[in-house]
Amino acid sequence: MSTVNGLPAHVLLVHFIVVLAPLTALLAILCALWPAARERFVWLVLALSVFVAALTPITTEAGEWLEDKVGKSPPLHIHTHLGDTMIYFALALVVAALLLAVMHVREHRGMPLTRVLSMIVIAFVLVSSVATMVQVYRIGDSGARVSWDELEAT
Repeated sequence: MSTVNGLPAHVLLVHFIVVLAPLTALLAILCALWPAARERFVWLVLALSVFVAALTPITTEAGEWLEDKVGKSPPLHIHTHLGDTMIYFALALVVAALLLAVMHVREHRGMPLTRVLSMIVIAFVLVSSVATMVQVYRIGDSGARVSWDELEAT
């Protein structure tokens, strides 16, 4: 998939990542810190994290297609390099969501995780979620700079 209705697919797909990855990360943090939120949102967080992880390589492939069409430049190279790393952050978010789901299921079965394991899960969720949000910002900022620099040059 390279275009959708004549627009580069990357331009459309990236908006899903820009919205859903930070939203999923924020919901994961909420679930990690507030058991009532975990009760309500843990399965949504898991589904969203899997969706983001599945959509990430599709978005980066569409971005590589677009890069071939517009030509390479140093700022674009930085953006594509950062974009290629997003899959690792998306997968970390899936692992965080899986850990939250395990924590949730064990609590419902009357076998909660030990305090130490719970703290490890919470720490992993916090670190992976914040890292995901920071990386989405970095990728988006570099992409915006490429787009706006090209507009200013014309």
